[in-house]
Amino acid sequence: MTSSVDQQRESLGARLREIRFAAGLSGAELARRNRWDPSKVSKIEYGKIKPSLDDISAYCRDCNAEDQLADLQATRQNIDTAYLEWRKVLSTGTKRRQQASIKWESEARILRWYEPTLIPGLLQTADYAAGIIRKVIAFQQIPNDLDQGVANRMERQQVLYQRDHLFHFVIAEQALYTTVGDDQTMAGQMDRLIAVQGMPRVTLGIIPRTAPFETATTGFVMFDSRMVLVEEITAELSITQPRELQVYHRTFDVLASQALTGEGARALIRKALEARSS
Repeated sequence: MTSSVDQQRESLGARLREIRFAAGLSGAELARRNRWDPSKVSKIEYGKIKPSLDDISAYCRDCNAEDQLADLQATRQNIDTAYLEWRKVLSTGTKRRQQASIKWESEARILRWYEPTLIPGLLQTADYAAGIIRKVIAFQQIPNDLDQGVANRMERQQVLYQRDHLFHFVIAEQALYTTVGDDQTMAGQMDRLIAVQGMPRVTLGIIPRTAPFETATTGFVMFDSRMVLVEEITAELSITQPRELQVYHRTFDVLASQALTGEGARALIRKALEARSS
């Protein structure tokens, strides 16, 4: 979405302008020091052009703001890739997106995943995954590659058995009750969640429905401390800015502190299964 990219460019320019103001440096002097065209500073600061990584380095150097360099450069690198519309990501079906997930998940040594309404993809049964992907194909009106999409999702789950990986899943109790497929599909999914609890490198926490409100959030996945993936209705966001990653870390810690694990989680799963059976 062009407007989102424009907004991010304008936001970055505003941050650079604040740094220059705080240093008491005029735009003309900054341009002179770096042999820039006099209009370049204004164009950068009002989002007319994207600054290069070298431009950002010059701002931080000349304005004595080296402590902000890493965050600003991450913001710049993220402008073109942070916002990807689903119509582009899924234009050829679900395969390409699933392959991207395989790469990200295999490269991450610690994966943290929060879901408020559905079971995370790495924990889904084939029938549950088929129910999700079938709905995505119909809603997004993309090529029907259901069988390949399910196969890729099952392939992704091989990462759960890699010895050098750790996984921490937190789901809201609502995810146990959101019906995907039919009751038989949901019963199989509940059995899968109980089985997952026995895996040595997997932690599964469930936040009870009556847990107090602590922080507003949506579903997200953290890949180590280098990227957070957020799936919105029209697009997915890839977040890499250090200051934002810290907020997601703190958010996940808050959510995890509310979650029941072990026997407490199993009791919630059995309760959901019994409710469906009755």
